[in-house]
Amino acid sequence: MIDLSTDWIGLHLGSPLIAASSPNTRDISRIRQLEDVGAAAVVLPSLFEEQIELESRLLDQELSHGVDSFAESLTYLPEPAHFNFGPDAYLEHVRRAKDAVDIPVIGSLNGVSPGGWMRYARLIEQAGADALELNIYLLAGGTDRSAGELEAQYEELVAQVRASVRIPLAVKLSHQFTALGHFARRLADRGADGLVLFNRFYQPDLDIEALEVVPTLTLSRPSELLLRLTWVAMLYGHIDADLGVTGGVHTAADVLKAMMAGASAAMMTSALLQHGIGYLAGVRRDLHAWMDDHGYERIAEMRGSLSQRAIRNPDAYERANYLRVLSSYAVK
Repeated sequence: MIDLSTDWIGLHLGSPLIAASSPNTRDISRIRQLEDVGAAAVVLPSLFEEQIELESRLLDQELSHGVDSFAESLTYLPEPAHFNFGPDAYLEHVRRAKDAVDIPVIGSLNGVSPGGWMRYARLIEQAGADALELNIYLLAGGTDRSAGELEAQYEELVAQVRASVRIPLAVKLSHQFTALGHFARRLADRGADGLVLFNRFYQPDLDIEALEVVPTLTLSRPSELLLRLTWVAMLYGHIDADLGVTGGVHTAADVLKAMMAGASAAMMTSALLQHGIGYLAGVRRDLHAWMDDHGYERIAEMRGSLSQRAIRNPDAYERANYLRVLSSYAVK
């Protein structure tokens, strides 16, 4: 009997297949479908710091009885209808998702500063979420703050949220940190039960006819998995936190690679948006088939088997591999 079960941030899951935050987890009927086809857990869409801020400003504006002190600042944020959920609606979505399925439901907060995070982390916990994912989306494009200051901001945020809730806490990270290994260890020390590698920044495009900056969104490609595998393999066994992979997970082979690198969870978004929710059932079947063909009874048996600390030549993940790759390319 093939056993796909895994432990992720204190949650015992039937498999490493988690449906990541996406339009699929915005709808209760789709969440039920995800459970039916084999998702071991779902991550709900994020509640954004801007949503909390907008709600607060709108309330202040109402209480000001027509005073226009907030009018200009409000125009910098999207209209309320453009958000997936307002804060109250988000909490209700957590409750409804918990009532609808038996698999773990993971809430998500997206922001860059403490502020309302502490309060809403507690409210998401009270709404019934089984765990919380901090999706810290901060593009450090300014010139005034150092890398150390930005990392300290992240660490303080994680520590404050950890002190606010008892449910498991994962942190979704970008790869754009100078000393990612050290920073990952610091986040684990401050209370992160798991790290999700990696967040994808969505770069805007330029409309040269309208002379405007326009938003763009592209789905992930399988090639993006390589960056995730490299860092999971290097971090595995060196930090006191579980590791999850998101971005580039499209097939059963991708899931197996993530497990062998050292991940406990593989999160899928783009493949399910491209091929439909039912695609996940095929990935699960392919996992079973591969493990049966190769003599694996439990997916836990392979975890970390190709991590940096497990392989014969650990330099394969660092500079030696860089030199080997550059010297191996043959010009046609």
